[in-house]
Amino acid sequence: QVQLVESGGGLVQAGGSLRLSCAASGRTFSSLAMGWFRQAPGKERQFVAAITRSGAFTNYANSVKGRFTISRDNAKNTVYLQMNSLKPEDTAVYYCAADGSYPIQRPDYWGQGTQVTVSS
Repeated sequence: QVQLVESGGGLVQAGGSLRLSCAASGRTFSSLAMGWFRQAPGKERQFVAAITRSGAFTNYANSVKGRFTISRDNAKNTVYLQMNSLKPEDTAVYYCAADGSYPIQRPDYWGQGTQVTVSS
């Protein structure tokens, strides 16, 4: 079993930045591909970004490419999502996800989510 705990969400003005963190426990972190998803009110949960076990490869949703960066620190069992140039449409609950394989399509594990609100 894997436990994921997100932090770093909050309220920010359009054009601002936030960094989300997700701390993992319960399984060797370096054996897990990691990702971020988000869900806006009234919408389905959607993929945001993912990173391989080693951190060598990443992929992003087109809507965040060039603005968001996913990274990981295997020594700290933590994955990050740096979000720059935030837009009101980025407002959502952001979920950390983990899976034994990459790319991540149907994650095995989910965090509880952290709210990101971008004001215009």
